[in-house]
Amino acid sequence: MKLGFFAGRKPRAQKALEELKSHYGAVPPEEADTIIVLGGDGTMLRAMHEFADYAAPLFGLNLGTLGFLLNEHRKDDDDLLKRLDNAKRFNIHPLQMSAIDKDGKEHERVAFNEVSLLRETHNSAKIQISVNGVVRLEELVCDGVMVSTPVGSTAYNSSAGGHILPLDSNAVCLTPISAFRPRRWPGAVLHNKSKIHFEVKKPIERPVSVTADSDEVRDIREVTIIEAKKITKTLLYDPDNPLEERIFKEQFRS
Repeated sequence: MKLGFFAGRKPRAQKALEELKSHYGAVPPEEADTIIVLGGDGTMLRAMHEFADYAAPLFGLNLGTLGFLLNEHRKDDDDLLKRLDNAKRFNIHPLQMSAIDKDGKEHERVAFNEVSLLRETHNSAKIQISVNGVVRLEELVCDGVMVSTPVGSTAYNSSAGGHILPLDSNAVCLTPISAFRPRRWPGAVLHNKSKIHFEVKKPIERPVSVTADSDEVRDIREVTIIEAKKITKTLLYDPDNPLEERIFKEQFRS
């Protein structure tokens, strides 16, 4: 099995990278059967973007903090190839975002975690929300609003009070960020085939930015989000540490 590697910048990840490359050898990621990702969840997110067009699946080894999408890093791991042979697979489709800025320019991005709209100044954002061509909320007065994938539902979405979604739920989470009106609006869970459209009201007076994972576009007028079915990234994980169980632990974390 030909292995490629992608590592975070921290010394611990770099040390593991050198050890594994010395033990197993390495090929460029575009030639790899599997890409080994060394770091934390941020590193895995960068790898998913970096290798979105590559066929090779990603197998993460946690050298960060939480490591939600990664597997246990075992010192002196001589059974890595066996772990890869036995690994289970999970396919992820990102969100496809299309944003129009104040000058009418279109910006397209993908997001494996979430797309978030955020106010740029002290003024609250005023955002109209449509789903599948129907206006569902005429005006949300808020700090922002986001759409997250099941994978991303445990991250920023959860911190904002959004639902944590099972990975196989075929759903996305629509979550307000500090909603002022309607008060205590909880957001919504939508089918992943939904087409979600945001229109920023008074975009000059109340400017809003949009961020797809870590890629920001400022001063936007409208944003459309669908699931990018044509993009698939496969994650590998150990059978004794299933992603589904990690979701349950996050849902019932005290």
